[in-house]
Amino acid sequence: MHAAPFRFDSLIAAKREGRSVLASEWCEVAQGLADGRLDDAQAGALAMAVCLRGLSPRETRDLTASMRDSGRVLNWPALGVHAPVLDKHSTGGVGDCLSLVLAPVLAACGAAVPMVSGRGLGHTGGTLDKLEALPGLRTELSLEQFASCVRRQGLAIVSASRELAPADQRLYAIRDRTATVDSLPLIVSSILSKKLAAGVQHLLLDLKLGSGAIFRERGESEALAQALVATAQALGLGCELAFSDMDQPLANAAGNALELDAVARVLRGEDTRSRLYRLNLAFCARLLLHGGLCEDEAEAQARVHWALCSGQAAARFEAMVRVMGGPAEALSAPHRWREQAPCVGDLVAADDGVLARIDTRALGQVCLQLGAGRGAADARIDPRVGLSDILEVGGRVRRGDPLLRIHAASASALEAARQALLPALQLSERIPEPRPLLHGWLEPSPEAFANAQSEACAAQRACRDCAEPGCRGPQALAASRAQSRCRDAALLA
Repeated sequence: MHAAPFRFDSLIAAKREGRSVLASEWCEVAQGLADGRLDDAQAGALAMAVCLRGLSPRETRDLTASMRDSGRVLNWPALGVHAPVLDKHSTGGVGDCLSLVLAPVLAACGAAVPMVSGRGLGHTGGTLDKLEALPGLRTELSLEQFASCVRRQGLAIVSASRELAPADQRLYAIRDRTATVDSLPLIVSSILSKKLAAGVQHLLLDLKLGSGAIFRERGESEALAQALVATAQALGLGCELAFSDMDQPLANAAGNALELDAVARVLRGEDTRSRLYRLNLAFCARLLLHGGLCEDEAEAQARVHWALCSGQAAARFEAMVRVMGGPAEALSAPHRWREQAPCVGDLVAADDGVLARIDTRALGQVCLQLGAGRGAADARIDPRVGLSDILEVGGRVRRGDPLLRIHAASASALEAARQALLPALQLSERIPEPRPLLHGWLEPSPEAFANAQSEACAAQRACRDCAEPGCRGPQALAASRAQSRCRDAALLA
């Protein structure tokens, strides 16, 4: 006798009314996203119900674990990788191309970095979209290709796939089309399910604050920080969280190929002063210490400096790009692959003064309108367009000096961007009070970590021993983990 099909509409109704659901039901949701039983309309309705009603900490943890287990869960020692497995994830911003610098630096310093990343959401750019500005490069690798790249090059930056966190791959795209990008529990489950599936041992979470952050209010950002750290703890993932500034773009560019120029300058050792360089130095040093690869902060910073100035980090990046089908000289000869936007023009200062404020979200929205992001699921990204040479807050200009440069596909798009940007950059006679690049850290205590893991283990046992008729959660979880163990052995063969 076959069990009755799971009623996703009943679960959606429960969440619409604010009622909690069981861990086994979240397992059905994740498997339904992965195998298509949960269709786009139902997934969108569920995302909106969660966005409006929220989830309890227990439900957030259960959804995250279920999305992790919707595909393979990697075990790097079993795959022949014995280096510390480190990673970083940002909550998103404008001009935030830090992952493309940090991953090769860590790999050059002896870490393994299996980075499962995302695409642009709303006004924020996506690491995968930036990487795919390199012609021919594919970010959806098979698990065999992913494991081989990490084993040989020390890093790989890939998308969620049909094999790795497939539930997140679908839900991520649906959130971008249903105005549910800023749902706190969906952000938590999306970020952490990918990292847990990728077998990360220690994760640095970069939560943005300021006008370009996903949450405008400090209180919302702090709630997200607490939820991320608590959920990571409960699921056994070592992590720490940094609050970093997004009141202006991190790099001096926003747009996919344009941000690769900023990445190249840091990786080639040419840029040692920018905000991008300084945040990379702080984060890499912190991760190297947590990975046991350095004894103290001074040694860690010296290793990062060596990785950049020696060309080792750049070499790791180019090796990864070649494995993923991109151009052989991605950093050393960008003129061979880089295509310029047809129309380029400056936004100039109307008066003498100091740049006092940037509406960073507005810059991201202009990039979206230019074609640097997706307004629809099937929209094509134009890697050429965006903004470059963005003046830093506090920079002094005279009337007629450029504040930034616009790269557009047409003259009309260029003029529309110029008009939209005019109110986004404000001049003043006074130099503004400088904002710190790093606002602080949130680290879990060892006691809280132990308590959270104990709670999670108890919940997992309860799910495993569940006797609810028709519940397939325990069976699905056991089958997924058994398949992972078998396939790990096959990947090494």
